[in-house]
Amino acid sequence: MARAKLPRSPSEGKAGPGGAPAGASAREEPHGLSPLLPARGGGSVGSDVGQRPHTEHFSLDSSLSQVQVEFYVNENTFKERLKLFFIKNQRSSLRIRLFNFSLKLLTCLLYIVRVLLDDPALGIGCWGCPKQNYTFNESSSEINWAPILWVERKMALWAIQVVVAIISFLETTLLIYLSYKGNIWEQIFQVSFVLEMINTLPFIITIFWAPLRNLFIPVFLNCWLAKHALENMINDFHRAILRTQSAMFNQVLILFCTLLCLVFTGTCGIQHLERAGENLSLLTSFYFCIVTFSTVGYGDVTPKIWPSQLLVVVMICVALVVLPLQFEELVYLWMERQKSGGNYSRHRAQTEKHVVLCVSSLKIDLLMDFLNEFYAHPRLQDYYVVILCPTEMDIQVRRVLQIPLWSQRVIYLQGSALKDQDLMRAKMDNGEACFILSSRNEVDRTAADHQTILRAWAVKDFAPNCPLYVQILKPENKFHVKFADHVVCEEECKYAMLALNCICPATSTLITLLVHTSRGQEGQESPEQWQRMYGRCSGNEVYHVRMGDSKFFREYQGKSFTYAAFHAHKKYGVCLIGLKREENKNILLNPGPRHTLAASDTCFYINITKEENSAFIFKQEEKQRRGLAGCSRGSARLPVHSIIASVGTVAMDLQHSECPPAQGGGGGKLAPPTENGSGSRRPSIAPVLELADSSALLPCELLSDQSEDETTPSEDEGLSAVEYVKGYPPNSPYIGSSPTLCHLLPVKAPFCCLRLDKGCRHNSYEDAKAYGFKNKLIIVSAETAGNGLYNFIVPLRAYYRPRRELNPVVLLLDNKPDHHFLEAICCFPMVYYMEGSVDNLDSLLQCGIIYADNLVVVDKESTMSAEEDYMADAKTIVNVQTMFRLFPSLSIITELTHPSNMRFMQFRAKDSYSLALSKLEKRERENGSNLAFMFRLPFAAGRVFSISMLDTLLYQSFVKEYMIPITRLLLGLDTTPGSGYLCAMKITEDDLWIGSYGRLFQKLCSSSAEVPIGIYRTECHVFSTSEPQDLGAQAQISVSMEDCEDTQDVKGPGGSSTHGRPSVGGDPAEHPLLRRKSLQWARRLSRKAPRHVGKAAGAEWADQQRLSLCRRSERQELSELVKNRMKHLGLPTTGYEDVANLTASDVMNRVNLGYLQDEMNDQQNTLSYVLINPPPDTRLEPNDIVYLIRSDPLAHVASSSQSRESSCSHKLASCNPETRDETQL
Repeated sequence: MARAKLPRSPSEGKAGPGGAPAGASAREEPHGLSPLLPARGGGSVGSDVGQRPHTEHFSLDSSLSQVQVEFYVNENTFKERLKLFFIKNQRSSLRIRLFNFSLKLLTCLLYIVRVLLDDPALGIGCWGCPKQNYTFNESSSEINWAPILWVERKMALWAIQVVVAIISFLETTLLIYLSYKGNIWEQIFQVSFVLEMINTLPFIITIFWAPLRNLFIPVFLNCWLAKHALENMINDFHRAILRTQSAMFNQVLILFCTLLCLVFTGTCGIQHLERAGENLSLLTSFYFCIVTFSTVGYGDVTPKIWPSQLLVVVMICVALVVLPLQFEELVYLWMERQKSGGNYSRHRAQTEKHVVLCVSSLKIDLLMDFLNEFYAHPRLQDYYVVILCPTEMDIQVRRVLQIPLWSQRVIYLQGSALKDQDLMRAKMDNGEACFILSSRNEVDRTAADHQTILRAWAVKDFAPNCPLYVQILKPENKFHVKFADHVVCEEECKYAMLALNCICPATSTLITLLVHTSRGQEGQESPEQWQRMYGRCSGNEVYHVRMGDSKFFREYQGKSFTYAAFHAHKKYGVCLIGLKREENKNILLNPGPRHTLAASDTCFYINITKEENSAFIFKQEEKQRRGLAGCSRGSARLPVHSIIASVGTVAMDLQHSECPPAQGGGGGKLAPPTENGSGSRRPSIAPVLELADSSALLPCELLSDQSEDETTPSEDEGLSAVEYVKGYPPNSPYIGSSPTLCHLLPVKAPFCCLRLDKGCRHNSYEDAKAYGFKNKLIIVSAETAGNGLYNFIVPLRAYYRPRRELNPVVLLLDNKPDHHFLEAICCFPMVYYMEGSVDNLDSLLQCGIIYADNLVVVDKESTMSAEEDYMADAKTIVNVQTMFRLFPSLSIITELTHPSNMRFMQFRAKDSYSLALSKLEKRERENGSNLAFMFRLPFAAGRVFSISMLDTLLYQSFVKEYMIPITRLLLGLDTTPGSGYLCAMKITEDDLWIGSYGRLFQKLCSSSAEVPIGIYRTECHVFSTSEPQDLGAQAQISVSMEDCEDTQDVKGPGGSSTHGRPSVGGDPAEHPLLRRKSLQWARRLSRKAPRHVGKAAGAEWADQQRLSLCRRSERQELSELVKNRMKHLGLPTTGYEDVANLTASDVMNRVNLGYLQDEMNDQQNTLSYVLINPPPDTRLEPNDIVYLIRSDPLAHVASSSQSRESSCSHKLASCNPETRDETQL
């Protein structure tokens, strides 16, 4: 900064104490301490003195006095102080303008008083002159100007007007002086100054010249000065309170004042000029102006003399010029207001409840998802939704908000959450909640998160008491909004859900259905049974109730958790999944049989509706059961073998509760008891104990399984297997990740060993085949190695996953991962990466796709730059279609940006069933369903999902604050001590003895303390076709092929054909795959001519066989393409299984693809769907996969370990050794 020059003080001309001249001291000043600065104390001054001795005498001069500097001296003048008071200061200038406005109104009021007191018939003349009477003569053309020039003004009235005029004149003169900027003529010729002089100077002159005191002065023109003062006053008022009022209100006020001034001026002017005519009253003149300006023009009152007629013409011209300009400005502001929205009124904010939705860009899909989910809850019907968005309202959004259903509830405000004015418009401080959503369609998701973080900070700063619901895309940005009440990280949930989809099929569908609000009415009008059952079960949601207040669980107080879960499901059909202690804030999923329920516990359960909306109707037989239960309540201490347990409608006599004897090679958790397993009687199931016994089976099994899993390698792995340890990952890729106990390597793997396709000095493996993995691979295709991928690996390496069930994980990345990410994953076993793209066949083959069971295709950020939003999924959909054609046995799990694009997954142009599903989806959407997309086969099977479906998780947390913690527990993102985890088990043919879902519930609760929550069902389905002739042709081909195979399969028990099917039974799942067994079938069929048909039929048969051969040659061509690329890359082709070599059991057992079908046969297919909390009498079917919430294996290990060890040894001696806590049977 430039230093100010100060005048030299008189002491500077004198010599210093040391004899140095003043000039010398002045020259030394830059090197020493400035005399303008106060002397610093202590060591700083001493140090300066020590370094610069030549300044010592000058710095310590006792005769030197401090100089006081005054700043802004130019503002201390009288003119500047006046300007500060009258103009610059907001509050004082506001008072001055208010005073000026009051003066102008007072002058107009005095004018009206003068008009009412004046009567021209009593005489006209100057002050002190004799009065002359005047009578108007219509026949005379001459005008008597005396009534126009002179008026009668009382002395008191004149005195008041003179005082007001003097004050106004002085104020105007002072303001002109203060605002003078060098051009005096510009100030003088202002309209406001001219009007002031016209209305004030004549009154001042009358002080010195008395005869002019009755002179007419147009004081009514002060109304325009009052209007000008009002405009300035409003502007100053807004500045003073630092608040931007609606410009619409200002413009309406200005327009109203303009109309009022026009009418008042015309009324007063015509009334005064007509004094020389018919002498109209003030009310008559007002009536005439209103009739004239409204263009009605009755004609009953008209001006009689030309001056008044001229005034009417002038006023009409002024109105035609001024009013359109005002209306144009008003219309413009109205249009701008429609774009930006208005204000949420303070009165409404204080009397009504509202929530604020902050988004960077509002799309119609996002809006409808929010509104449908938010208003699906009955207690939110009276809430208002205020949308705060910086962009202009979209056309589709505008149309939706014009619907009466939403126009009365939703208010759109264009503004930024970073501006306090916009937050004030939205009344954020009075809001019940604020939802801040990220823009996931941005190419740079990190930048989108940064915007979300700033919005969250701004809202928290402006309204610290407003609950915040924040959506974050990247997990590394989550800790910035840790202060928010509820946070949902998109990539955390997405990757954890994709990981669970690989080991628990259709987890994404299960979670999506749970977090959507539905009444279970979807598909109830469909003619197909699976759609009705699937739609009915989709209405199940998670609810909570205090146990002491619950009719569902109140009777189970003091009982074990599993006991309450089973009996509540058997009696009421509700599924108890977890609880929360009153003294603990953590939610526990399936805390196990040792957890006894208390009246203060909060129970979380799955049901169609909450308990408060349920009616309880007890049937007669249920009353009898209640009476039986009451009779047996006194004998609760009797031996277990005397208890009668009922499941559904069947009562079973339990023989005993001891473990069955060991059977060689058989048995499992669902193995039937040998005592009751023979004969025609259905085997019984052990009861669920009210209280867990100290020698229960559960901890014994868990401890034995854990110890064996850690110390004993399996037979397949041998002694050379790498031992894994259980611990917490040492390196977390981001702040805020929940610690999870996992399977880890004893020593971190070098980075070079993580590369799958390149060997290193530690190993020479260059492809997946060389590693010799025992389990199938899980391949993840992603664009970059983001921190979210860490959440994909953790659920697959969690400690509760058996070690021999761990699948190798291969990350197929477009870009090379950084060292930070590799440092985080190098501690996990069997986790590799490879650079490549999912649209490159060579990359897929090198990463071992032929040895994989699951391929996960993650949505890429670079596709967000598509010109059309919905085209962002185009590349992903086409790539997945290609991979499905090349590798039909592969389970492909795809993430899409837009849920509406699910209909293009496995698209078939002539598929009539997909067309029927599309019509069903449209019908459900018209009925107001929030789950219209649920009947799409890929979604029902869990093969495709969109993360936008989980937006409802954040919306539901406003009503159900426990939904986010429960979802994170189910996905494995959080691990609470004592809380269970989600897993799955498969129902085989040997397990069908159980019969129903209710019996399975009892079996699992009694044997392993697991709580089932749903079923993933895969069944055969016969689709209709739109081409009947093709149906007949394909049916004829099928019969011919079956005949051919029958002739080859009659070789006897030992000589089965290589290409023949195992059996010719009626299993419907074998037919579609029978027709795709091998190319040799088609060749034999083409050589085999029908001998019992004519030439025409033979020609038609030949055409059909040729068509079949062409279709099969396409499959063969794809197979040859894959094999040639494998040979070119030096990969062995023995692992590649062609479509022709697949069997029906391979597809049903390994793939469970909900959309897998033979393109040669569109009539028969397999479809999969999820049944959440099905009724107890639901029949179990082969290949059903049951979702379980298994209790924490480490929940009871620390306590009472000695008693458990003894119990464990006793049970191992008497029970089946094959009974383990494992998912596979």
